[in-house]
Amino acid sequence: MNATTADTTSGTAPDPGRIVLLTTSHRVAPGLLSWPAWQVLRGADRVLCADGTHPQLPYLREAGIRVDEAAPTAEELVAACAGGHTVVVVATGEGDPALTDRLARLAGSGRVQMPDLELLPASYDLPGARLLDLVQVMDRIRAECPWSSRRTHEGLAKYAIEEAYELVEAIEDGDRDELREELGDVLLQVVFHARIAEEDPDAPFSVDDVAGTIVDKLIHRHPHVFGDETASTPEEVREHWLRTKAAEKRRTSVTEGVPLGQPGLALAAKLASRVRTAGLPVPLPSGEGVGYELLALAARAEAEGTDPEAALRAAARAYRDAIREAEGTGG
Repeated sequence: MNATTADTTSGTAPDPGRIVLLTTSHRVAPGLLSWPAWQVLRGADRVLCADGTHPQLPYLREAGIRVDEAAPTAEELVAACAGGHTVVVVATGEGDPALTDRLARLAGSGRVQMPDLELLPASYDLPGARLLDLVQVMDRIRAECPWSSRRTHEGLAKYAIEEAYELVEAIEDGDRDELREELGDVLLQVVFHARIAEEDPDAPFSVDDVAGTIVDKLIHRHPHVFGDETASTPEEVREHWLRTKAAEKRRTSVTEGVPLGQPGLALAAKLASRVRTAGLPVPLPSGEGVGYELLALAARAEAEGTDPEAALRAAARAYRDAIREAEGTGG
């Protein structure tokens, strides 16, 4: 008596089997699959993949997994599972939506005894994985876009300033959606400049070099996190930072590294901060005019822990609101 006859005489429906749709992330190196994925692959009756160039295939075959290059229809898959078989479908980059849609329609029809359907992610994106997408997109834009392919560091410099100001405005507005978007625009500037830097004939570097440099710097300047030193207050952290930074830079003047092109109030506050931190007995210059008055105000604000640029912007925004109210355009 065969299994089909036994199922019929006992009144038990035959085992419809199991379909496993195996998905992987292209942002994780091929072959790095989860243990449940390897278990399913090794225990499957058949493993199928419609894409013969799928990056996982060489690694699966090296591990002894037989993979058939095939693109079965939903009906063919259901038939292949009949009798309790497990069929694994290694999904393509798009996730095989046509197949999954057809399987869903079959299941919804009620006319077909469906196998168990399982979606099994075999690898997951790590935090920061979408940054790899950004690098790839920027690489293609740089190669194929008539505008982007001609940009230079100098030509893009103004956009970095504009995007930074738009980010500050989003922070001050408290708009979370706007903040996320403006952070992306600032990040784009970093990736764009790094991509341009790859083409420099004399001193090329990549976005990985940029990231590596800041990682090394952060680790070195946080010995209380990555080393043996201790810091229990923000003030102690700042002392560590300044001491480490001074050793790195070996500057001959506290004014080195202060960009003179920044807004005036920020420049004045930064210079006052450097002087105060270094303990230099340098009095503010005396002179006539609003410039010297603003310098004194900026130095006072910095000493009191206030960002004079932010304070002036807040006051200017209040002034703008008052103007709109007077015009009847507020709200």
